[in-house]
Amino acid sequence: NIHESLESEIESLQGRMEQYGKQAERLEKTVIPTLETEIESVTNHIGRLQEEMATELSSTLTDNERSMLTQLKTVQVELAKEIESQNDTVAEVGIERQRLESLLNDNLFKRRQELIEEGISSSSNRRASRGGKGKKTSTADAAAEQSKRKEDLEQRQRELEDAIRICDDIESKLAEAREEDDSLRADLMAAKNELEKLKTKDLKNSRSLEEAQEQAEKTLNKRTMCISKRELYMRKIQELGSLPPVSELSNYTALTIPGLMRQLDGVNKKLKKYSHVNKKAYDQYVNFSEQREALLKRKEELDSGAEKVKELVESLDRQKDEAINRTFRGVSAHFKDVFKELVPNGAGELVMRTAIDDDGDDNNADDDDSQDGEKDTFDPANPNVSLYRGVGIKVRFSAVGENYMMSQLSGGQKALVAMALIFAIQRCDPAPFYLFDELDQALDSTYRAAVASMIERQANSADNPA
Repeated sequence: NIHESLESEIESLQGRMEQYGKQAERLEKTVIPTLETEIESVTNHIGRLQEEMATELSSTLTDNERSMLTQLKTVQVELAKEIESQNDTVAEVGIERQRLESLLNDNLFKRRQELIEEGISSSSNRRASRGGKGKKTSTADAAAEQSKRKEDLEQRQRELEDAIRICDDIESKLAEAREEDDSLRADLMAAKNELEKLKTKDLKNSRSLEEAQEQAEKTLNKRTMCISKRELYMRKIQELGSLPPVSELSNYTALTIPGLMRQLDGVNKKLKKYSHVNKKAYDQYVNFSEQREALLKRKEELDSGAEKVKELVESLDRQKDEAINRTFRGVSAHFKDVFKELVPNGAGELVMRTAIDDDGDDNNADDDDSQDGEKDTFDPANPNVSLYRGVGIKVRFSAVGENYMMSQLSGGQKALVAMALIFAIQRCDPAPFYLFDELDQALDSTYRAAVASMIERQANSADNPA
């Protein structure tokens, strides 16, 4: 009887274990993959929502919509945290399931096999004892074995109760996880619906904004057209000229519009007689007036430039006249000294021939008055260079006597005067060297020694270097 009761209990335990195994397999095959798929889809959808929420919304949202969007973001964060906690719960359930499976495989199944083997051995022993060997088994052994089996049965019952309790806990946790998942799905669907509403409203606002922009563009184009028409009418009013006085306008106040149009047609017909009038005369007058002003301004600039050029030319002419007169005075003074050294008893001078002197030589005695007037304008201290006509030389070779011009001198005297002029120029503007060829050939014998001594003195003189 004990063995049969143990076998029945073992069979019931085995049936419950098979039932729990089937339930665990069903959970593993149906519930857990579904939960994992749903969790993955929810995670992907959350990622898409986060990407959409990362994009900036248009500024057409109201304050209430912005606050609602902020609340939805907060709810989304909370849902994400709850999903993570549910994932942790599912992971714990999986771990508990693995522990139960290991308990079943490692302990209960092995114990069941041991009990079956013990039952088989005990049944064989009973049959053997019935065949004549039962006298050897004592009553104490049977009682000990029965107590041991009761202890094992109680232990198995306790383990079975623990397994049932753990299974109930797992089922309650799974139910809670399903309820939480349903609530999360409901919140997620509400968030999706709210997001779709916001998207629809944003799209509607964008369309309204585009329509407003198109309307603004049309209004701007219309404004531009009105401005252009206003400018056109203003030009036409300006072309009409000033309005007539009120006294003349009163003559036409009693007329009707058709009467005014008839009079206007008559005036236009009269104006057609003047169609050949140059209509561009006013424009041409304005254009030519502007050109005339530009030319007058240019003429003033050119006149100012010409005055400055004249002043520069006059300044240069004065400097040139001063340089010529200064050079002539220097050469003339040195010529006197050199000629005095060459001819101690004589004298010589350079004379500047002017236009006044030439006129005095050419005119008759009847023109003395006009010559006196011209001589009055001649300044001997600083004469005008434009009146110069050449340089003349007057010399005399004795202490008394008249002065002779170059044309009145002999060949030797001309050579001596030429040498005196060369030495005078040398003293006024010294040159590095002078080259004379057969200098004494044309000179008179009386002046050769004087010229030689002059060259020697001038070559050794620091004041008048040769």
